[in-house]
Amino acid sequence: MKRRTISVISMIFILLMIIRVIEIIFVKTDQTWVGENILHKICCILLVWTALEMLRLHWSDLGFSKKGLFTGLKYGFALGISTFFLSYAAEFIVLLVMGKHPSLGFYITNFSLTQTHTNGSSLLAVIVCIIGNIVNVYAEEGLFRGLFFKIGMQYYSQKTANIIQALLFGVWHITNVINPLLDGSMNIAMAVFMGIGYILLSGILAYEWGMCAALSGMLWIGASEHLFNNFISNSLHTVTETGADEMMIIRITLSNVLSLLFVLVISRKNIHNK
Repeated sequence: MKRRTISVISMIFILLMIIRVIEIIFVKTDQTWVGENILHKICCILLVWTALEMLRLHWSDLGFSKKGLFTGLKYGFALGISTFFLSYAAEFIVLLVMGKHPSLGFYITNFSLTQTHTNGSSLLAVIVCIIGNIVNVYAEEGLFRGLFFKIGMQYYSQKTANIIQALLFGVWHITNVINPLLDGSMNIAMAVFMGIGYILLSGILAYEWGMCAALSGMLWIGASEHLFNNFISNSLHTVTETGADEMMIIRITLSNVLSLLFVLVISRKNIHNK
């Protein structure tokens, strides 16, 4: 049964990765007014829905239940706001030490550590960004912390199932280096380095969100932090006289690590209390 479980997860993941790569390379929806590669996320939602129908389950069985919604949103947004406040502060300090004069700029871009495309700061751009991120979060949380984690825990320990979904979520994000590699703005060595970075950074958050799902029995904490992280990365930028988001890697890395540490501390405290 374990082998069959791995086969099912692998087939779903590979199919969605193929659709994701096709959209990233050929459709490039993130470079349009949409600002997000959203087509494969819609396919992801449909595939998860199909799997749930076959298993005779509902979205609430994955953790998207009405019960605990407000509590989950409260804790998730609190995690996002606190960790990004500290990480923006650290980024500002580094830029000041470098002799630059950073300020904050609000405008919508796609999220990337290598390539960004600006969509402006109009109300329409903000609304499209929010909707796109909601679809993105619903798809990714439903697939990784929902379906994969739920299936994995039937035949593996909770920790092993969490590691599996976190690793897959990390691999899911190495596709971000495809276009820079193809257009020549990134060489193979840099692509490998950035790919490993995406796996680590995305994997850290995925593992943390899996812990949140295991601790709370719902996906709302991870989903709301996921939504906040994506939106703030898309909209709030550090600007200097020489560019924007030059030290974004500090902000992203620190916020991810802090978020995991906060949840680990809470988890240890819960275990101690029990």
